[in-house]
Amino acid sequence: MVNLDKDALYPLLFEPACKQVIWGGHRLAEKYGRALPEDGTPVGESWEICDRPEFASPVSNGPLKGVTIRELVEKFGREFVGKSFRGGRFPILVKLLDAEKRVSLQVHPSAAACAMIGGSAEPKTEMWYILDADPGATILAGINPKSSKMRFLENLNSPDIEAQLQVFDSFPGDAYFIPAGRVHAIGAGNLLLEIQQNSDTTYRISDWGRVGADGKPRELHIEQALKCIDFMDRTVPRITGPSDQVNHNRKFPLLNHCPFFRVEELLLTTDWHDSTVSTASFHVLTAVSAPFTVGRAGKLTEVPTGSSCLLPACFGNYTITPSGDGQKTIIRTTL
Repeated sequence: MVNLDKDALYPLLFEPACKQVIWGGHRLAEKYGRALPEDGTPVGESWEICDRPEFASPVSNGPLKGVTIRELVEKFGREFVGKSFRGGRFPILVKLLDAEKRVSLQVHPSAAACAMIGGSAEPKTEMWYILDADPGATILAGINPKSSKMRFLENLNSPDIEAQLQVFDSFPGDAYFIPAGRVHAIGAGNLLLEIQQNSDTTYRISDWGRVGADGKPRELHIEQALKCIDFMDRTVPRITGPSDQVNHNRKFPLLNHCPFFRVEELLLTTDWHDSTVSTASFHVLTAVSAPFTVGRAGKLTEVPTGSSCLLPACFGNYTITPSGDGQKTIIRTTL
């Protein structure tokens, strides 16, 4: 690894990893100019910032190009992640999700459910931010208040399972909180930013009668899912974004009470001055509507639309300069 100290760190971009799935599409290429597989296979997930055993994101800009996030976490620890870091891997995973087709109905486990299930299960709470949506696209999240556990279970293998869920029209700028235990699915025609705990544990409840590339139904995980679902949860998961535009900077909290990460929406018309010191955490900044430049003199990084930039916890003061006129949206994620 490159020999450096924390003063040499700067706003970091990472090389994403594409995941090819049957429900994916090609919107990442169409909207953000991403390079997708030459054979035209649909891509459903782009792992933007990831520290998993199977993939550790390599830095794609500056002197640290090629160094992985795993190496940076191991070298700098709390100075990179933040004061709440207790070791292990980078605590969150940042993804882009392109659902050209409907994603399976699923649930993720809590820490308590993982203890019951055992094996390699890892807790997973996540949040979605709608980047783009086709007319008529929907989000399915949470059990319908008019449903019951018995009715839900009776309809598990029926097309009527959708009637047991909360269904929302999908609009760019809206967000959804999906804590562990909340059943959910992404409707066809959605492009999302996903912020989640560092976990890859998902239990499918229904795949809508779909078959995989081999012509066989994909595996379901009913036994594990039933240990995860919070049947008492009837909370509305939708967080509606502001619909107005003004000529000054604003910040809106999207998630303030999640114990695993905090997410805020920055609506900017001019430079935004901030610091990682105020949160004692890394800052992940995602360019939603336009490119921006972030950093300070001698340590500036240009962030393309659709990409995420990580500022280490020790970085300190920085300025975001959005490009173009009008209001621009940036999502800021911290611990």
